[in-house]
Amino acid sequence: MSKTTKHEILYIVRPDLGDDQKKELVERFDTVLTDNGAEITKSEYWDTNRKFAYEIEGYTEGDYYVVNLDSTSTDAINEFDRLARINDNILRHMIVRLDHLED
Repeated sequence: MSKTTKHEILYIVRPDLGDDQKKELVERFDTVLTDNGAEITKSEYWDTNRKFAYEIEGYTEGDYYVVNLDSTSTDAINEFDRLARINDNILRHMIVRLDHLED
């Protein structure tokens, strides 16, 4: 049996998307994770229109989302990372493996 790893994903969405577009984007990326074997323990809106320290792709603020998940393989993380890199609506994302922090 594979060991379960815990991850946290923080991603920043363009602030000029409509609420329905943001909801659809979050649902789509949550589905990417679950379809690839992850169990989402938390997926939530973290902060709105938070100012950046520097401009990112022409934006000075963005909407933050956080996802916590458990997974027995890296497939879900790798697919999320791949799709987030090519999605124009996600300005930045960061993936942290949490179980390393607990040791």
